[in-house]
Amino acid sequence: MAFNLAMFERFAVTFQQDDIIFCEYEPGDTFYLIQSGRVQIVKIMGDIEKTIDILQPGEIFGEMAILEEAPRSATAIAADQVKALEFNRQNFEVLMQGNPQIAFKLLKLFTKRIYDQKRRFMILTLNDVQARVADVFLMLSETQPTAGSETDELSFETSVDDIAHWAGMSPDKCRQVLNHFVTQRRVEIFKDRIVVKNINDFARFVSSRRNKQRGA
Repeated sequence: MAFNLAMFERFAVTFQQDDIIFCEYEPGDTFYLIQSGRVQIVKIMGDIEKTIDILQPGEIFGEMAILEEAPRSATAIAADQVKALEFNRQNFEVLMQGNPQIAFKLLKLFTKRIYDQKRRFMILTLNDVQARVADVFLMLSETQPTAGSETDELSFETSVDDIAHWAGMSPDKCRQVLNHFVTQRRVEIFKDRIVVKNINDFARFVSSRRNKQRGA
């Protein structure tokens, strides 16, 4: 995060590894800004608990409790020892009134987090595992500058484990899907990156699978 929140140290809280910070569906009136450690966000989908995000220092979570006064939409678990700043509606209003520059930047973070969560949830709603992996690359491409590019080939500095995490599947299953794409000459896997040969081909593939699923 590009600004200093040292003045808010009185709002600091600490969670030990594996502590449940809050549970899905429970009421909530606080959100958190991570200062150190990682937070795992999990959600029940059907009968399966899926990890939908691993948040890093500088990221926020639980913000929907402030924005919508809604029950928690997922469970937050401390993946490491976590130090965070805890805000509720009252001290957030103090922050908004007394520090408009910081408040504006936090609101921009809110907007981005809401979009990111919805985009990742879209991936998990796909039943077809190949489409899920392909949609992860589409999601990553949305934040990658492509203006002026004369090719549909894109390179992503990411790992199989990262793709598996976003696709909501085991690394072994993800590796199987990626190897299948390799045999189709749709991707190339290197030690430090994964290259998608034609991102528009993946866009058409995901769209067809999503349309098929809607019509099922």
